[in-house]
Amino acid sequence: MVNIPLKTAIVTASYASDFERFCLLCETMDEYVTGHKRHLVLVEPADVEMFRALESGNRVIIDERDLLPHWLRPYPDPSSFFRRRIWLSRRTKPLRGWHVQQLRRIGAAAVAEEDALFFCDSDVAFFRPFDCSSLWSNGNLRLFRRTNALENPDLHDQRLWSANAGEALGIPAGQVSTHDYISTLIAWRRDAVMDMCEHIKQQNGGRHWVESVAASRKFSECMIYGRYADEILGTEGHFHDDHELCHILWSGAAPSVAELEKFIRNAGSHQVALGIQSFVGVDPHRIRQLIRENAVR
Repeated sequence: MVNIPLKTAIVTASYASDFERFCLLCETMDEYVTGHKRHLVLVEPADVEMFRALESGNRVIIDERDLLPHWLRPYPDPSSFFRRRIWLSRRTKPLRGWHVQQLRRIGAAAVAEEDALFFCDSDVAFFRPFDCSSLWSNGNLRLFRRTNALENPDLHDQRLWSANAGEALGIPAGQVSTHDYISTLIAWRRDAVMDMCEHIKQQNGGRHWVESVAASRKFSECMIYGRYADEILGTEGHFHDDHELCHILWSGAAPSVAELEKFIRNAGSHQVALGIQSFVGVDPHRIRQLIRENAVR
């Protein structure tokens, strides 16, 4: 029997406001990341031209119109004095950018050629070597899962997202999941995503999967895929792992130089990237310098 190598695509959903951070991601990916076939970059129509500047042989810019149904489209948002966008349709509630980024990630499976989608946000920067082939083990793909993490009473939002994922998937309401699948740098099987979208359609009277997922504005694509992989597929084609590959700074005031240096020193030995949320206010040039001074090659 011929062992055919399984291929992985890195997928980033981004937008114009994160372009400078996205440039840093591309720089560090090109330096540290191997084992992937392509980098798929998912953007809204207005941002396509800007991101085309970074397109290359294996970095492909994809217009969200090729991912999402024609009836869901972005418009200038008057509530933000037209600085931001809002996605409107007659089939969903009004959606913000963070909602649509999640939908793009699911929709990416329909245009991908690879066996796995490895999701990487645009505010991530790699600082250690990472081989995407390490996501695979004997034909099974790594599924990030914090087992029973939702037993923590403080994780109210995550429990709601999990419940809404179960509803979209047609899982009985009494079948509650206590697992958390949300993280940065996670992988999905393309064939499982395609089957998941068809499953959602069948469980919701033939409605498009976008319409069913966005029936509530409180959803998480990670929860939907995680519950599908575990509870519908019975984890077939996956293996669980609870190690976070990205060292993340979620919130707080902009850290000092010393605090940033401490932050990178505290990264676990298995962590290969930094995720400093854009709203924390750290200049991407400072992150670039931090990586140059502390990177492992």
